[in-house]
Amino acid sequence: MVAGVTPAPASAAPQGYAPGPGCAWQLMSNSTDLNVAFPDANATYWVLPYALGPGDSIRLSGAFPAARYFSLNTYGTDLDTVDTLRDNQIRPDAGSVNPFAAPVALPPASKRTWHATVVPGAADRSRNEIRGLPAGGQAVPVGFLIVRIYVPDDPNSPNGGVTLPNVTFSIAGRSVPVAPCAQPFDPRDYNGPIAQALTKVFDDAIGNAAAASLPGNAREATFVNPASTSGLFPNGDNKYIGSLLTYQPGRVAVIRGKAPTFPDTRAGQSPATPGEQLRYWSMCQNDKVTPYPVVACAADYATRVDADGYYTYVVAAPSDLTPSQVAGSDLTVIPWGSTSVQKVVFLRNMLPSEQFYPDSVQASQANKSDPASSMGPYYPRATYCAAETLRASGWQACYR
Repeated sequence: MVAGVTPAPASAAPQGYAPGPGCAWQLMSNSTDLNVAFPDANATYWVLPYALGPGDSIRLSGAFPAARYFSLNTYGTDLDTVDTLRDNQIRPDAGSVNPFAAPVALPPASKRTWHATVVPGAADRSRNEIRGLPAGGQAVPVGFLIVRIYVPDDPNSPNGGVTLPNVTFSIAGRSVPVAPCAQPFDPRDYNGPIAQALTKVFDDAIGNAAAASLPGNAREATFVNPASTSGLFPNGDNKYIGSLLTYQPGRVAVIRGKAPTFPDTRAGQSPATPGEQLRYWSMCQNDKVTPYPVVACAADYATRVDADGYYTYVVAAPSDLTPSQVAGSDLTVIPWGSTSVQKVVFLRNMLPSEQFYPDSVQASQANKSDPASSMGPYYPRATYCAAETLRASGWQACYR
């Protein structure tokens, strides 16, 4: 076990228990560390286990990151969402600026600070409160507080160029300040009983939820709404449609649809730029086997778009197609990864504008409609294709 890091127990804790008082944000999840539950490869997730008794709270203080998106999220022991406090909903400290609330030049970190509080009951948004698991009974349930950061301006700084939020537990009237961990704890890197128990908790919970993520009768190479995202640390600001894929030698999957507009923060745009259709979108390819890791993603800013505003993805094994073989084209290649397991490819839509909402994944799921009809040209139409056909005649031949 890492010094100073106390992973959370599986289900419940005694009154007044504060998981991990040694340091905060003990767990980090992304495409390389603790890669579980279909994460986006362009995001990083920091996890703080917590348990709050009556009158307890968690005080957070930080700075808005230089990134496309940032949010605070609370989850229950079942890994389902309790509450979300999004970047543009957070009031900045006096004298500071929230760069997600309006398109402004990014001030220094010292001028974009904020405070927020996790409370075990009704949350007052005007006070930057976020609801945690309610207290009650003789045992306090253990939940999870997650910081999400998508597409940091600096790709080498997953936390968006700022330190992670400082944490102060208020437990039974006593303040316990907790600094961020110097090194995240990945239970898969350790063999002790606590690491093994924590790994099993995540694998079992995520495995059971992910196994039912797509309808049992879902056809391959056809995007549908998921049966459920419960138990997968869902982000309320994202919605997904997914398709199953199975590898065959010499065969690739081709996916084509119209590309929504977005604020290209890597190119210097503000995340609050008005008039864009989505805050973020991506196409991600994942293993459909526990712990359900992401293999690769093509984010909006890294996706090639043709003169008509359409993307064309090709999911391919290197033995069938390499990026160099389609260099100079409008194709974006997503690697297949392991060819021995079934895949799920997901299209993410984050925070659609009011004007774009009717064509979004969000509207399809809210209306329980077929996304192939409701999303119009923005629906990703997938097909299998012989790699030789694609190389010789282009993507158009794959849809004939």
